[in-house]
Amino acid sequence: MSILIEAYVTSAVEALAAEDAGAGRIELCGPGEGGLTPTEASLLDTLSLVHVPVHVMIRPREGDFVYSDAEFAQMRDGVRMAKQAGARGVVFGILHADGTLDVERMRELITLARPLKVGCHRAFDLTPDADEALDALIALGVHVVLTSGHAATALEGAATLKRHVARAGERISVQAGGTVRATNARAIIAASGVRAVHARGVDHRVIAELAEVLSD
Repeated sequence: MSILIEAYVTSAVEALAAEDAGAGRIELCGPGEGGLTPTEASLLDTLSLVHVPVHVMIRPREGDFVYSDAEFAQMRDGVRMAKQAGARGVVFGILHADGTLDVERMRELITLARPLKVGCHRAFDLTPDADEALDALIALGVHVVLTSGHAATALEGAATLKRHVARAGERISVQAGGTVRATNARAIIAASGVRAVHARGVDHRVIAELAEVLSD
Protein backbone atom coordinates (compact mmCIF):
# COMPACT_ATOMS: atom_id res chain seq x y z
CA MET A 1 0.00 0.00 0.00
CA SER A 2 1.38 3.41 -0.93
CA ILE A 3 2.12 6.09 1.64
CA LEU A 4 0.43 9.47 1.30
CA ILE A 5 2.77 12.44 1.63
CA GLU A 6 1.11 15.66 2.74
CA ALA A 7 3.17 18.82 2.25
CA TYR A 8 2.84 21.87 4.47
CA VAL A 9 3.25 24.96 2.26
CA THR A 10 2.65 28.70 2.52
CA SER A 11 2.18 29.72 -1.12
CA ALA A 12 0.92 28.55 -4.48
CA VAL A 13 4.48 28.34 -5.82
CA GLU A 14 5.52 26.08 -2.94
CA ALA A 15 2.39 23.99 -3.45
CA LEU A 16 3.14 23.39 -7.11
CA ALA A 17 6.76 22.49 -6.35
CA ALA A 18 5.65 20.08 -3.62
CA GLU A 19 3.13 18.42 -5.93
CA ASP A 20 5.78 18.03 -8.62
CA ALA A 21 8.10 16.53 -5.99
CA GLY A 22 5.59 13.84 -5.05
CA ALA A 23 3.13 15.25 -2.51
CA GLY A 24 -0.28 13.63 -2.68
CA ARG A 25 -1.99 16.33 -0.65
CA ILE A 26 -1.28 19.96 0.17
CA GLU A 27 -1.85 21.67 3.51
CA LEU A 28 -1.96 25.37 2.66
CA CYS A 29 -1.13 27.77 5.46
CA GLY A 30 -0.51 31.46 5.84
CA PRO A 31 2.85 32.62 7.20
CA GLY A 32 3.31 32.20 10.96
CA GLU A 33 4.78 29.69 13.39
CA GLY A 34 2.88 26.44 12.92
CA GLY A 35 0.82 27.90 10.07
CA LEU A 36 -2.13 30.29 10.06
CA THR A 37 -5.21 30.70 7.87
CA PRO A 38 -4.06 31.68 4.37
CA THR A 39 -5.59 34.52 2.41
CA GLU A 40 -8.34 33.82 -0.09
CA ALA A 41 -6.03 35.03 -2.87
CA SER A 42 -3.34 32.55 -1.87
CA LEU A 43 -5.86 29.72 -1.77
CA LEU A 44 -7.35 30.58 -5.16
CA ASP A 45 -3.88 30.80 -6.70
CA THR A 46 -3.00 27.41 -5.25
CA LEU A 47 -6.19 25.78 -6.44
CA SER A 48 -5.56 27.11 -9.94
CA LEU A 49 -2.11 25.49 -10.07
CA VAL A 50 -2.27 22.10 -8.37
CA HIS A 51 -4.29 18.97 -9.02
CA VAL A 52 -3.90 17.11 -5.72
CA PRO A 53 -6.34 17.83 -2.86
CA VAL A 54 -5.73 21.08 -0.97
CA HIS A 55 -6.59 21.25 2.72
CA VAL A 56 -6.62 24.67 4.36
CA MET A 57 -5.29 25.54 7.79
CA ILE A 58 -7.88 27.35 9.91
CA ARG A 59 -5.97 29.09 12.67
CA PRO A 60 -6.39 32.79 13.57
CA ARG A 61 -3.10 33.33 15.41
CA GLU A 62 0.09 31.77 16.68
CA GLY A 63 0.32 30.36 20.19
CA ASP A 64 -2.09 28.13 22.04
CA PHE A 65 -5.33 26.66 20.76
CA VAL A 66 -7.70 28.22 23.28
CA TYR A 67 -9.64 30.83 21.37
CA SER A 68 -11.77 33.84 22.27
CA ASP A 69 -15.23 34.35 20.79
CA ALA A 70 -13.78 36.83 18.29
CA GLU A 71 -11.05 34.37 17.25
CA PHE A 72 -13.60 31.60 16.88
CA ALA A 73 -15.65 33.89 14.62
CA GLN A 74 -12.54 34.31 12.47
CA MET A 75 -12.25 30.52 12.27
CA ARG A 76 -15.85 30.24 11.08
CA ASP A 77 -15.11 32.83 8.41
CA GLY A 78 -12.01 30.86 7.39
CA VAL A 79 -14.00 27.65 6.97
CA ARG A 80 -16.57 29.46 4.83
CA MET A 81 -13.81 30.97 2.70
CA ALA A 82 -12.12 27.60 2.14
CA LYS A 83 -15.41 25.96 1.26
CA GLN A 84 -16.50 28.66 -1.17
CA ALA A 85 -13.09 28.74 -2.86
CA GLY A 86 -13.22 25.03 -3.63
CA ALA A 87 -10.74 23.49 -1.18
CA ARG A 88 -11.09 19.78 -0.48
CA GLY A 89 -10.61 20.04 3.26
CA VAL A 90 -9.91 22.15 6.32
CA VAL A 91 -7.59 21.61 9.26
CA PHE A 92 -8.09 22.96 12.78
CA GLY A 93 -7.93 22.13 16.46
CA ILE A 94 -9.57 23.82 19.45
CA LEU A 95 -8.81 23.10 23.10
CA HIS A 96 -10.14 24.08 26.49
CA ALA A 97 -7.78 25.71 28.96
CA ASP A 98 -7.16 22.30 30.58
CA GLY A 99 -5.95 20.87 27.25
CA THR A 100 -9.01 18.76 26.49
CA LEU A 101 -10.71 19.07 23.11
CA ASP A 102 -13.37 21.75 22.82
CA VAL A 103 -15.85 19.31 21.35
CA GLU A 104 -18.71 21.77 20.96
CA ARG A 105 -16.70 24.30 18.97
CA MET A 106 -15.06 21.55 16.95
CA ARG A 107 -18.52 20.18 16.12
CA GLU A 108 -19.74 23.60 15.02
CA LEU A 109 -16.85 24.03 12.58
CA ILE A 110 -17.18 20.47 11.29
CA THR A 111 -20.88 21.02 10.59
CA LEU A 112 -20.06 24.28 8.82
CA ALA A 113 -17.32 22.59 6.76
CA ARG A 114 -19.38 19.68 5.44
CA PRO A 115 -18.98 18.06 2.95
CA LEU A 116 -15.26 18.97 3.09
CA LYS A 117 -12.77 16.61 4.71
CA VAL A 118 -11.75 17.71 8.20
CA GLY A 119 -8.37 17.25 9.83
CA CYS A 120 -7.24 17.96 13.38
CA HIS A 121 -3.69 19.28 13.63
CA ARG A 122 -1.13 18.76 16.38
CA ALA A 123 -3.25 20.49 18.99
CA PHE A 124 -4.16 16.83 19.50
CA ASP A 125 -0.66 16.23 20.90
CA LEU A 126 -1.35 18.67 23.74
CA THR A 127 -4.38 16.80 25.04
CA PRO A 128 -3.88 15.11 28.43
CA ASP A 129 -5.54 11.82 27.43
CA ALA A 130 -4.68 10.81 23.87
CA ASP A 131 -7.07 7.86 23.74
CA GLU A 132 -9.98 9.96 24.96
CA ALA A 133 -9.13 12.70 22.46
CA LEU A 134 -8.87 10.22 19.59
CA ASP A 135 -12.24 8.71 20.46
CA ALA A 136 -13.75 12.21 20.54
CA LEU A 137 -12.38 13.04 17.09
CA ILE A 138 -13.77 9.79 15.72
CA ALA A 139 -17.17 10.51 17.25
CA LEU A 140 -17.12 13.98 15.68
CA GLY A 141 -16.48 12.52 12.25
CA VAL A 142 -12.99 13.97 11.78
CA HIS A 143 -11.23 12.32 8.85
CA VAL A 144 -7.53 12.89 9.65
CA VAL A 145 -5.53 13.49 12.81
CA LEU A 146 -1.98 14.81 12.54
CA THR A 147 0.14 13.66 15.44
CA SER A 148 3.66 12.93 16.63
CA GLY A 149 2.31 10.45 19.14
CA HIS A 150 2.40 13.02 21.96
CA ALA A 151 6.18 13.26 21.59
CA ALA A 152 8.63 15.85 20.29
CA THR A 153 9.01 13.96 17.01
CA ALA A 154 7.09 11.24 15.19
CA LEU A 155 10.02 8.86 15.54
CA GLU A 156 10.07 9.28 19.32
CA GLY A 157 6.29 8.84 19.42
CA ALA A 158 6.16 5.84 17.08
CA ALA A 159 4.95 3.41 19.75
CA THR A 160 2.05 5.70 20.64
CA LEU A 161 1.32 6.23 16.96
CA LYS A 162 1.06 2.46 16.59
CA ARG A 163 -1.48 2.37 19.41
CA HIS A 164 -3.47 5.15 17.73
CA VAL A 165 -3.46 3.32 14.40
CA ALA A 166 -4.79 0.17 16.07
CA ARG A 167 -7.43 2.11 17.99
CA ALA A 168 -8.51 4.09 14.95
CA GLY A 169 -8.88 1.21 12.53
CA GLU A 170 -10.58 2.55 9.41
CA ARG A 171 -12.50 5.22 11.30
CA ILE A 172 -9.89 7.98 11.06
CA SER A 173 -6.54 8.35 9.29
CA VAL A 174 -3.63 8.74 11.70
CA GLN A 175 -1.01 10.87 9.96
CA ALA A 176 2.51 11.05 11.35
CA GLY A 177 4.00 14.52 11.67
CA GLY A 178 6.91 15.94 13.58
CA THR A 179 10.32 16.08 11.89
CA VAL A 180 9.45 13.46 9.28
CA ARG A 181 12.35 13.24 6.83
CA ALA A 182 13.73 10.85 4.24
CA THR A 183 16.23 9.66 6.85
CA ASN A 184 13.59 8.46 9.32
CA ALA A 185 10.34 8.00 7.39
CA ARG A 186 10.77 4.26 6.84
CA ALA A 187 11.53 3.72 10.52
CA ILE A 188 8.47 5.73 11.56
CA ILE A 189 6.20 3.81 9.21
CA ALA A 190 7.61 0.42 10.17
CA ALA A 191 7.27 1.11 13.89
CA SER A 192 3.84 2.72 13.77
CA GLY A 193 1.94 1.36 10.80
CA VAL A 194 0.81 4.80 9.62
CA ARG A 195 -0.09 5.14 5.96
CA ALA A 196 0.29 8.92 5.73
CA VAL A 197 3.06 11.34 6.69
CA HIS A 198 3.24 15.12 6.92
CA ALA A 199 6.32 17.18 6.17
CA ARG A 200 7.29 20.77 5.49
CA GLY A 201 7.04 21.40 1.77
CA VAL A 202 8.34 24.96 2.00
CA ASP A 203 11.53 23.38 0.67
CA HIS A 204 10.30 20.99 -2.02
CA ARG A 205 13.52 18.99 -1.77
CA VAL A 206 12.30 17.58 1.54
CA ILE A 207 9.23 16.20 -0.23
CA ALA A 208 11.27 14.93 -3.18
CA GLU A 209 13.63 13.04 -0.88
CA LEU A 210 10.70 11.57 1.04
CA ALA A 211 8.95 10.50 -2.13
CA GLU A 212 12.09 8.81 -3.44
CA VAL A 213 12.65 6.87 -0.24
CA LEU A 214 9.00 5.80 0.06
CA SER A 215 8.75 4.71 -3.56
CA ASP A 216 11.50 2.09 -3.20
